[in-house]
Amino acid sequence: MIDWLIFLPACFALNLAFGPNNLLAMTHGAASGVVFAQKAALGRLAVFVPMIAISAFGLGIILTTSAFVFNAVKIVGAAYLIWLGVSLWRSAATLRPTASGAADRTLLGATRAEAAVAVGNPKAILIFAAFFPQFVAVDAYWQSYALLGAAFLLMEAVAICAYATLGKVASRYAARKLSAMQRVSGAMMCVFGVLLLVSPAPTRS
Repeated sequence: MIDWLIFLPACFALNLAFGPNNLLAMTHGAASGVVFAQKAALGRLAVFVPMIAISAFGLGIILTTSAFVFNAVKIVGAAYLIWLGVSLWRSAATLRPTASGAADRTLLGATRAEAAVAVGNPKAILIFAAFFPQFVAVDAYWQSYALLGAAFLLMEAVAICAYATLGKVASRYAARKLSAMQRVSGAMMCVFGVLLLVSPAPTRS
């Protein structure tokens, strides 16, 4: 039986943890609105679904046991985060709060960015491979894994809304500073990329 009293608060803390994807949701919320950010974040959720399935099938162990695979994934992910950070910084000079019609034209790009950040960070699948199994009911493995995954995705959606709202509220109180906020987001994305690049591979038992 799943221990929901422990899983839910612990998992939600992971959902709310400040990282590249949540920073991206906050940036999208500030520039284009909460609804836009939530739509774009569907790219992230779409990536997490197969990640959860991979972990359920036991393939997630590859990242936790193979230093080579882990390093390859994190280098690609770190490079993308740094590239995205530089792009955010450079686009700050022409940033303006967009109207809904203009936002729709860039939604595909924002969705792709969310998906790429999610898939390029091996820590996500490590959460599914190392955190989820602690709560799986052995006598109902597939059902419990599906329930855990569904709960994670639901709380992730709540976290996305929270960060997007935070970004939108911040932009309203500092509309003239939107370009500065964009530069800060770009710089922080580069920092996340560097931190990911130097993060050690998981300890092998």
